[in-house]
Amino acid sequence: MRETGPAGASGTGRENGGAGGKHGPFGTKENFAGGLEVQLNLGMDSALLPGDDADVSGFCRALGVPGLADVHTHFLPPRMLRRVWEYFDASGPLIGVSWPIRYKWSDAERVAHLRAMGVRMFSALAYAHRPDMAADLNAWTMAFARATPGCLPSATFYPEPGVGGYVREALADGARVFKLHLQVGGFRPDDPLLDEVWGLLAEARVPVVVHAGHAPVGTEHTGPGPFGAVLARHPGLTAIIAHMGAPDYEAFLRLAADYERVALDTTMIFTDFFDKLAPFPAAARPQVRDLGLAGKILLGSDFPNIPYPYARQVAGLARLDLGDAWLRAVCWDNPVALFGEPPAD
Repeated sequence: MRETGPAGASGTGRENGGAGGKHGPFGTKENFAGGLEVQLNLGMDSALLPGDDADVSGFCRALGVPGLADVHTHFLPPRMLRRVWEYFDASGPLIGVSWPIRYKWSDAERVAHLRAMGVRMFSALAYAHRPDMAADLNAWTMAFARATPGCLPSATFYPEPGVGGYVREALADGARVFKLHLQVGGFRPDDPLLDEVWGLLAEARVPVVVHAGHAPVGTEHTGPGPFGAVLARHPGLTAIIAHMGAPDYEAFLRLAADYERVALDTTMIFTDFFDKLAPFPAAARPQVRDLGLAGKILLGSDFPNIPYPYARQVAGLARLDLGDAWLRAVCWDNPVALFGEPPAD
């Protein structure tokens, strides 16, 4: 691997050449119900697939996008971040496998590395696992985003008295994405205390990234059923299913097909590491193609909490061979259609 430490220079990409097809922030069922014809990925030379992080900005230029828009990255208060990394180092009960974090760097070093790779948009996702912590997390992540160009103002919530109040405050303060982790949080997504919040987010059309799948270790509140119940009650909710709902990929793909404002992110999927935990079924790739071209698949990585180079996420998507238009949609067009154009470098 050529990249051994944090990068210090920012990379830039050329102007977006366009996907050549019609897709928006979210399509309707008609966009993909009958399937879409796509050109196979013949224009992306395999030699240009990013072998390590130093190659990612060149990959963007070859693809014809201004950079990457990654909806699933993490920046946390220092004390919480140390505890998260300690939990991963110990392969805690909710991890289940060896998971050595690759990017244990300072906030400034990690931001510089994202920019050097050409990541123009990213998030500061945090999540509460007990009462009386979400509001403080929101204060930190929102302040981080204000001080960090390209970072989406990010917030979280937990089923507790007063949750509606601090979610309203976060929305008023400019929160553009929320994060919920049902596995770590250990609560029902349809908890009555959250019903007001789901309504607020649906009305505001502010996306919530939800770790709703069983992977890497399931709990009674994960899987398509619990969050599916929330969508049935709030069908207008803008939701992004983290990790494509692994390992129940096909069930979560159906939710994205059935609900106009439900999408999935690619976080860790199609990497050799995650393929060992929850391999993606080949039979579902056509639906991934169609949903991606309909605006419903978004780039996610889990940076920095990954045990391999960032480049492997991008290369894994390219190796699906779903076409350059699909790659442009997933890596740039779809997130930008949902969140807006990031600031210029």
